[in-house]
Amino acid sequence: MLKQNFQQKLLQKLSPQQIQLMKLLQLPTVALEQRIKEEMEINPALEEGEEEDDIQEEEDEFAEDTDNKEDGDSDDFSITDYMDEDEGDSYKLKSNNNSADQDKKEIPFSSGVGFHDMLESQLGLRSLSDHEFIVGSYILGNIDDDGYLRRDLESIIDDIAFSQNVQTTKEELEKLLEVIHELDPSGVGARDLRECLLIQLKRKMPPSPINSLAIEIVDKYMEEFSKKHYDKISKKLEIDDETLKDAINEILRLNPKPGSSLADSQKSFQQIIPDFIINTNDGKLELSLNSRNAPDLRVSKTYNNMLEDYSKQKNKAGKEASQFIKQKIEGAKWFIDAIQQRQHTLLMTMQAIMERQYEYFFEGDETKLKPMILKDIAEKIGLDISTVSRVANSKYVQTQFGTFLLKTFFSESLSTDSGEEVSSREVKKILEDCITAENKKKPLTDDRLAVILKEKGYNIARRTVAKYREQLEIPVARMRKEL
Repeated sequence: MLKQNFQQKLLQKLSPQQIQLMKLLQLPTVALEQRIKEEMEINPALEEGEEEDDIQEEEDEFAEDTDNKEDGDSDDFSITDYMDEDEGDSYKLKSNNNSADQDKKEIPFSSGVGFHDMLESQLGLRSLSDHEFIVGSYILGNIDDDGYLRRDLESIIDDIAFSQNVQTTKEELEKLLEVIHELDPSGVGARDLRECLLIQLKRKMPPSPINSLAIEIVDKYMEEFSKKHYDKISKKLEIDDETLKDAINEILRLNPKPGSSLADSQKSFQQIIPDFIINTNDGKLELSLNSRNAPDLRVSKTYNNMLEDYSKQKNKAGKEASQFIKQKIEGAKWFIDAIQQRQHTLLMTMQAIMERQYEYFFEGDETKLKPMILKDIAEKIGLDISTVSRVANSKYVQTQFGTFLLKTFFSESLSTDSGEEVSSREVKKILEDCITAENKKKPLTDDRLAVILKEKGYNIARRTVAKYREQLEIPVARMRKEL
């Protein structure tokens, strides 16, 4: 049985303007510029600021268009031409200023020869039959960007038979792999690191006693070598440390990822554009917002005049046109307000961070960094933690010591013997300095590093030392050992 009842709920919803601000807030500088361009394409009532002469010229052009319209010119611009279309709110879509018969001219960009294309061109120079070339090309297609063939040969046999109806055998694949191992870069087509290093060592000319010793180490003692058990290797091979050191250096000069050298050269690196700039002037820090984060936007005067003109018309078309233009103008104002609020929030957040880390930004010494979490800044500026997080996770600051991501300045706090709270970043810096200065023949263990830090007044457990070391991407002591 249906029943009617009253229910009272307390809901909290974000307005479209608040959602727009949150989205704008997390955009970096380059993405913001693109977002502004998109908004200007969608909303013609929004435009960049212009000089007064240009504005006056625009007003004169509008006046001429209005006079022509009153004279009954059939080619006059009419807002109803856009409103009578069946596409609904088409103004929300991106504009396309290209006509159907207009040629599209694009600037070609040269990206160089691809890694697999380069390998295939080399394979084409070998004395292979058509069948062997097809199978060899299929093998090349299974080589990853590091230069390794990580798929087993049985799977390749099944795949090439299913996809290209080409029959082959494991023996033929092994034979073609030997051909591929002769291609450049040396080591390409290997199935594991051991095979990759062996291919490179065997191709070195002219052969030498050290090279032969390096081949033997990789071939027979790869596990001991990877774990840096040098004592076991020297004992089994009956060689002194100096000879072993020469052989190890010969191996270390090899490329463990032969395909990555070419792949890295073809990658496009995004330029980091700082959102904030901190300079020192007369012994004081000065904070400024990158001008590209503060665009000069305004509501189009043309649209304001059009609204005033159509508001005077009492017919249905005039009212619809007036409502259409009003929505455009309000949308432009909302966007401009959101950009201004974004600028204010960015500056307020960065100002609080700069004041908190004043000594570091002034001197550049990482040991001067104070403990700071998102909550500290959020409470200081009176904003939500999520808002501060959006700013810190995507914004960069340019200082006289380099350009840094804001979130790198946030760190946990630790207590010293004197009860003073210090940043974990400071401890990491001391830890890194200790490892840099250690004797590489006897690297410092995590236990020994914990003792050294305690002697310096930092009460840190061994597991915390291990955590910080891993965050710094420093291997364990055994893997840092050198001869």
